[in-house]
Amino acid sequence: MKITVTTLLLCLCCIFSASAQTNYSVKGTVSDSSSNVKLLNATVAVLNAKDSTLRSFTRATANGTFNINKLAKGKFILLVTYPEYADYVEHFALDSVKTTHDFNKVYLNLKSRILKEVMIKGTAAAMKIKGDTTEFDPRAFVIQPNSKVEDLLKQLPGIQVDKDGKITAQGKTVPKVLVDGEEFFGDDPTLVTKNIRGDMVDKIQLYDKKSDQAAFTGIDNGKEVKTINIKLKEDKKNGYFGKLEGAMGTDKFYSGQALFNKFWGKKKFSFYGIGSNTGKTGLGWDDNSKYGGNSGMEMMEDGGIMFFGGGGDGDLDSFDGRYNGQGIPTARTGGMHFDTKWGEGDKKTLNTNYKLGYMDIKGTSNNQNQNTLPGGNVLKGASDQNFIKSVFRQKLDFMYQVKIDTNTTLKFMMDGTAKNSENNDRYNSMSATGTDTLLNTNARTLTNDVDDQIFNASALLTKKLKKKGRTISWNVNGNLNNSDAKGFLNSQVNYYNRITGAVDSVNNIDQYKKNVTRANSINSNATYTEPISKTVSLSLNYGFSLNHNNSNRQSFNASAPTNYNLLDSVFSNNYTLNQTTNSGGATINYRAKNSTLNVSARAANVNFNQKNEYNGMTVKRSFINWNPSASYQYRFTQQRSFRLSYWGNTSQPSIDQIQPIRVNSDPLNISLGNPNLGPSFRSNFNMFYNSYKILSDQSIWINGGVGFVNNDIVSSTTTDSTGRSTYLATNLSGHTPINYNFNADMGRKIKFGGLGIRLSLSTSGSKNYNYINGLLNTTTTSSYNASLNLYKYKQKKYDVNLSAGPGYSFGKASLQPNINNNGNTFNADGNVNVYLPLKFQLGADGRYEHRGKTQAFNESFNRTIVNAGVTKTFLKGDNLKMALTVNDLLNQNRGFDRSAFNGNITQNTYTTIRRYFLFTVTWDFSRMGGGVAATK
Repeated sequence: MKITVTTLLLCLCCIFSASAQTNYSVKGTVSDSSSNVKLLNATVAVLNAKDSTLRSFTRATANGTFNINKLAKGKFILLVTYPEYADYVEHFALDSVKTTHDFNKVYLNLKSRILKEVMIKGTAAAMKIKGDTTEFDPRAFVIQPNSKVEDLLKQLPGIQVDKDGKITAQGKTVPKVLVDGEEFFGDDPTLVTKNIRGDMVDKIQLYDKKSDQAAFTGIDNGKEVKTINIKLKEDKKNGYFGKLEGAMGTDKFYSGQALFNKFWGKKKFSFYGIGSNTGKTGLGWDDNSKYGGNSGMEMMEDGGIMFFGGGGDGDLDSFDGRYNGQGIPTARTGGMHFDTKWGEGDKKTLNTNYKLGYMDIKGTSNNQNQNTLPGGNVLKGASDQNFIKSVFRQKLDFMYQVKIDTNTTLKFMMDGTAKNSENNDRYNSMSATGTDTLLNTNARTLTNDVDDQIFNASALLTKKLKKKGRTISWNVNGNLNNSDAKGFLNSQVNYYNRITGAVDSVNNIDQYKKNVTRANSINSNATYTEPISKTVSLSLNYGFSLNHNNSNRQSFNASAPTNYNLLDSVFSNNYTLNQTTNSGGATINYRAKNSTLNVSARAANVNFNQKNEYNGMTVKRSFINWNPSASYQYRFTQQRSFRLSYWGNTSQPSIDQIQPIRVNSDPLNISLGNPNLGPSFRSNFNMFYNSYKILSDQSIWINGGVGFVNNDIVSSTTTDSTGRSTYLATNLSGHTPINYNFNADMGRKIKFGGLGIRLSLSTSGSKNYNYINGLLNTTTTSSYNASLNLYKYKQKKYDVNLSAGPGYSFGKASLQPNINNNGNTFNADGNVNVYLPLKFQLGADGRYEHRGKTQAFNESFNRTIVNAGVTKTFLKGDNLKMALTVNDLLNQNRGFDRSAFNGNITQNTYTTIRRYFLFTVTWDFSRMGGGVAATK
């Protein structure tokens, strides 16, 4: 055989090429992180980064070294394992420039020494898992100049942030964000995420925060809140930062904001101010407590407490200050925060906040409703409302904690709220039969002015005794809730003859009302824990409470125009309620390596004495409430667990159900009392499963629950021929209401461009009962929903988050078998941001909503809301920003809601904010660590 020169050269090229393709390698040394002892025979594996398949492996030599050759170029994962040590995982790449990757010293951590710590780091992620805490290292992520914590969170596996700043982590909403372990304005997570810069962060910790009691005793009570803690770099704890923002728009829309933060050592001071009529009532997505205050007493776990709530409830309702999208709001709010630690070992801690805010809302609303009646009849209603509401609120709170010694801690908390609200509501309503025969019309005006004062204080003393696990704690809290309300009711009801259509009779009301309510209480609870063995603990608790309430409601008729001096005894009352509660309970806690079991029972003996101060009549009741509960949790791994729980609760009838406070603010709907009411008992079963894989960012969480009520307290409604309804609470016999829900969420990163995908499925339903004109009505409802979510984020390049899915709901009432509320729905929403050259950014977010026709409402509803804008940043650090945005680009934001319950189907349309354009200028400023903060 002849071998030509050409053939020989080709063979040599192939041999050289094959050799070059496998001439890649890794090396290093494996050692103990503490003693530096070399770990002989440690397993060292190289995995393909794309699919985690094994490429090659070896074992460390006697001196801890390893060397793996004959690798190809590409992206890989190094996995090092050794018995009793946490795994070491690191991403790396080999190419023609870097043919050998030298890991130098690879340190493994002993599991028992670091509480099962797992180190994972790489080009796209870096994290540690310590027990229940996942810790992220920002140095492994891209932090652009002047970017915020929110931009950093969007890059972390298992965490999503929506356009409003709402954070979801591993399938759960994150309602609390701390700074160095401390509250930062408490109830507004985005004060941290939208304003603290990403380059100031040293670590981000994600964990389930337990209650103070559970954290102290070590006995899990199932009360957990998903929490993020932002740990700042030491050199970023001195200096100041903040921002100023102003915006003007079409149709007189405007918005302004100022924020200033100063950190020095262990002290933090912040203040903010906002003025806006664009619907921005606070800095965050969860602004529920910005204006409203607690309107009732804080309740201990003994249950069964009856009380008159504050806030002028009943005929003079207090505006709670929450904006839910109805009407056009104007808001001005601000606040200050200060926290510090001092003393040896930071034994003393102080955290305080002051907030004030004003908001008014103006708008209109239209309600269409349909009530089921026996015999195939229905009662139709329509109501138009014009409303003006306003509230001014101030709130001060603080927390002081001192470590008296190494085993004893005292924590004191206080908050006080002063609130004034004013309401002006005008109604025009009508009622008709199913054949559109007019029954009545009502023109009604209700105005009120309510002053509320609320004060809460509590103290918690905890002490660890000599025996490990043996503890004692004592909690005391007191509450004061005062409300002074005054206002006017003017109403005219016309009743019509069904045959002639003429007015049969007229009912006029013209009254001045003055309501004064006082509620105060003191509650205490002592808990003792005793370790029975290494895995079993016993907790005993005893509680005592005293409650005093008084409600003095007066209605005056006019003896002459504007002279309201005639007391109306029918709609005036003065009640005093005194209540004493003794409660006790026990909890058995079993905690093994992977399992936690809690079984508890609590009973409360409640005695109350209600006196009618007008006639001296007294109502006394004494009863026992039972509250059993049990929960079991099994942790397969640190990131996969299953939980099953049960709780039962006795519910006593309320004072209003037994002996109602008569009101005539709505003459067409009247409540009566039933002194023969008995308690009901509710049972709830819930399950939860979650699984999370770090490398693939794969998460699965499933939860569901079912609830039953025995001897339920239900409504019995009687509607007469004029369309006037009276309501009476009664116990249900022979039937058991039931409700259920099931939710599943599955998400992961897929191979295609690192795209994140999430599938959500949910269903819920119920069977409820009520009486209508003496006949039992059964209402059955169910709904099914699905949603597919796609998301991808690339720092300063683009971010995309899109979701959409269909739904279908069923609803019917047994007294109207031929009419149902079945209908389909479809919802889609998303947001897109694209970063362009010359520091321009284009952004848009939108939502599409479809509600199909039903037999009750023969009209479908469709709405597409799109917001868009262009932004340009200036200066070296991108800390000056100008933006032109448009709200509701298609001008389709129609206020709409539809609901059904117990045979009552309601559709509501209302005034809301529609299209406007806004020009915004924002300036971020900072001087941290003694100089202008650098950005990465």
